[in-house]
Amino acid sequence: MPFNSIFAWMMKKRIHQIDFFCKYPHEVQKEVFDSLIQKGAQTEFGKLYGFSKIKNYKDFQKVPLQFYEEIKPWIDRAMNGEQSVLWPTDTKWFAKSSGTTNAKSKLIPVSKESLEECHYKGGKDLLAMYYNNHPNRKLYNGKHLIIGGSAQINQLTAGSYFGDLSAIIVKNLPWWAEIRRTPSREIALMSAWQEKIERMAESTIKQDVYIIAGVPSWTMVLANKVLEISGKSNLKEVWPNLELFMHGGVNFEPYREQFKRLIPDPKMNYVETYNASEGFFGIQDQVNSDEMLLMLDYGVFFEFIPMSSFDGVNSKEVISIEGVKLDDNYAIVISTNGGLWRYIIGDTIRFTSQRPYRFKITGRTKSFINCFGEEIIVENTELAIAEACQKTGAQIKEYSVGPIFMSNGGRGAHEWVIEFVKSPVEIEMFTLILDESLRGLNSDYDAKRYHNMVLDKPFIYEVPEGTFDAWLKSINKLGGQNKVPRLSNDRIILEQILQIAGGQ
Repeated sequence: MPFNSIFAWMMKKRIHQIDFFCKYPHEVQKEVFDSLIQKGAQTEFGKLYGFSKIKNYKDFQKVPLQFYEEIKPWIDRAMNGEQSVLWPTDTKWFAKSSGTTNAKSKLIPVSKESLEECHYKGGKDLLAMYYNNHPNRKLYNGKHLIIGGSAQINQLTAGSYFGDLSAIIVKNLPWWAEIRRTPSREIALMSAWQEKIERMAESTIKQDVYIIAGVPSWTMVLANKVLEISGKSNLKEVWPNLELFMHGGVNFEPYREQFKRLIPDPKMNYVETYNASEGFFGIQDQVNSDEMLLMLDYGVFFEFIPMSSFDGVNSKEVISIEGVKLDDNYAIVISTNGGLWRYIIGDTIRFTSQRPYRFKITGRTKSFINCFGEEIIVENTELAIAEACQKTGAQIKEYSVGPIFMSNGGRGAHEWVIEFVKSPVEIEMFTLILDESLRGLNSDYDAKRYHNMVLDKPFIYEVPEGTFDAWLKSINKLGGQNKVPRLSNDRIILEQILQIAGGQ
């Protein structure tokens, strides 16, 4: 069967639909809203909040905002086998949240509709845009290496399951994706990550891989294992037809130089996605831009809270997409075909374009440092550390930042705990560039650093290789979609990591 020809035809057809919602974004979101309200009216949640009487967006704003804590009792009911709680069709899958690492995992309901009309649709659209930007490609000639998580049976009820979103997707992939996916399901869904990486490398090393999809940090681990086993110097020597890396989960900039080393090919393509446990929200649709297109016809209705007035579930200023402004920082609120209603996902974005709506992820509503009025967000630290790496030749694997609190009349500071792949020759120069970049990016930080009056220069603590993996393992979060928290307003996580580093 001429898969490439058929697939390319399907993709071109979808491009026309994407062009439509780019041209008529408000109308498309109105259709999504009306459909969600109609279906939500059949649920226990919808009956409680009078969905049958909702006629417009203003009526919908009377439904309370939700964090996970507010919606958890409803999810618990669904996990215990009760149906039509949050969504009218049966919900049998629950995705472990891919947000910043917490002591307890969040479990997000995944309906059949959200799998097919959101997550899988996002995967198809990514390839549609890729084919549109790179005509005459033949991705279906080779294998697609998917680096996913593990899935476990949820023992609460028969036929109810939970696991990483990537594992749920692998378990339920449509035929057109499954025929080219590698490695085998047995390996892809293993939960022991150290053994899993070894098995993945051994099983794919002689295959003809065209695409890799995964989180950059774990992809690097697998890539290094492949090179170790093969004895090759880079991935193009192992997989000569490799042309696309689809990534998401963390900012790619700190990893870009390392991937250029692993894949020294100027024709290699990198495409970012915003695919969370709660839904597939954005795709990098332009070749020479790291902005992502907001996907408006996936069964997700978007609302936004300006971070300047953010007050969690008590936030008063909540707007639809029609009211957003360029370059303001917004918390995302979603209502979805998975049964989440006015749910504050915890991520923040800023719009870079309105025709069409493109955006960049800026951080988390709870992932920032503001102990001294400096208001540092993840976007600031990602850009600053990327510049410091670029100018010093350093390469990092992981980092986390927290405060050094003022004591005995002294100044405060930020402590950066960094695990380098390649350390800078002069850590002082790295620190200087990092600090100067942050000052240029954030005027509040710059003001606090003025003459060292409030904040002293950053303090960098370099930890040995494997420290962050050891910390994740110590809290039973190694592998999958669990991520190291970048920024904290206290020292709890830093002290845990430093204690492990000291014990190695």
